[in-house]
Amino acid sequence: MTSESTQGRAEETVFLVPYDPGWPRRFDQERELLERALANWITGTIEHIGSTAVPELLAKPIIDIMVGVRDLPSSMAARDALAALDYQYFPYRPDVMHWFCKPSPAHRTHHLHLIPFQSPLWIERIAFRDFLRGSPDARREYSTLKASLAERYRTDREAYTDAKGQFVCDIVGRALDPRS
Repeated sequence: MTSESTQGRAEETVFLVPYDPGWPRRFDQERELLERALANWITGTIEHIGSTAVPELLAKPIIDIMVGVRDLPSSMAARDALAALDYQYFPYRPDVMHWFCKPSPAHRTHHLHLIPFQSPLWIERIAFRDFLRGSPDARREYSTLKASLAERYRTDREAYTDAKGQFVCDIVGRALDPRS
C-alpha cells in the first residue's frame, strides 16, 4: 500500500504529533470493546503497541492495538465481529497477522493487529515497545528519525514504515539480546 490502498481509496498522509497523555485512556476504552467482541478468539493479551504506547515519543495519532490469538486460520472468523466495531480488514502481511484499520483508510484512529500469541512477531513488538519505554536515548533517536522520514515520505505511508525498518530491527536485536 502506497499512497493508495489496495481498495483504491486515498490514504492519509504521514502526520506526526507530540505524545498525548490521553492515548492510554483511548487504548483502554477500545480494549474494553475488543474484549467483548473478540472473546471467542483471544488467547493472549490485548496490548497497546506502536508509538502511541510510548510516552514522550513522536507519533501518528493512531492507537495501535495487538490482540493475541491462537492462530490466523481460526481467527479469520473474527472479521465480522470487528466490522461491527467499524474495523476494516486489509490483507497486509497476511502470513503473520490479520490487519485492520478504523474507521477507514482515509481517516484512521486505530490499527488492530490479530497476531498469534507469543509468535516471533508478537515477541518482537513487545520487546520494541518496552525497550523504547525504558530508554530515553532510543526514544529521542527514534523521534528524530521519524520526523525526518515523515517529511521525506509524507504521502507514502508504506515507504515511511519501510524506512524505519533498520532502526526497528536494531532495537529489537538489542532488546532481545541477553547480554544487553
